[in-house]
Amino acid sequence: MKILLTAATTFEIEPTLQQIEKKGLLTQTEIAVLITGIGPVNTTFLLTKAVISNKPDLVVQAGIAGSFNYEDLPAGKTVLVKYDALGDLGMEEKGKFTTVFDAGFAGKNHLPFTDGWLINPHSLLNNSPLPVVRSVTINKVSDSLVQKQQLMATFAAQTETMEGAALHYVCLQQSIPFLQIRSISNEVGERDKSKWKVKEAVENLNAELIKLLNNY
Repeated sequence: MKILLTAATTFEIEPTLQQIEKKGLLTQTEIAVLITGIGPVNTTFLLTKAVISNKPDLVVQAGIAGSFNYEDLPAGKTVLVKYDALGDLGMEEKGKFTTVFDAGFAGKNHLPFTDGWLINPHSLLNNSPLPVVRSVTINKVSDSLVQKQQLMATFAAQTETMEGAALHYVCLQQSIPFLQIRSISNEVGERDKSKWKVKEAVENLNAELIKLLNNY
């Protein structure tokens, strides 16, 4: 089996990369690594090139994320993303955000979308002990309360990232199984880095990521 492990930054998956280098994983599969850089544009371009060239059997994207509901999904909580969406693709007028789907400029059910969502059908999500969540992908991380409220009202998402929807989009288009695993580092809208728990998020993310990879 060929797995493509991808992340926005090396930092987010460094503990797993160390295990791969030391052959500390129990898996017998071939694991390739792709660091895309931050954002959906980088991710879409580089991931498309990688899956067409290497034809992996599974793509796993790992990284940290923000939480819209810090009580239910606090720092360090690790989740799997089933639903993802392009959170800032649309129109904003008088403080109200409208998606391109709701505005009638794109079909909600045109492949690879289902009712405007990019949905992962992988069976592992039905049996995982990790919470399975809805996420939204944006180009701009912000402390704007308006942006946060818009995203919550429009998508009812639980987490926020800058690359997830690109993974879903590419893999659904290419009919390649995929998983998006994330660990919470901060509350959405909180820009005071002293309140972020990045170290804890990365530790927990990689502990679960190594477990996941060892199952293949």
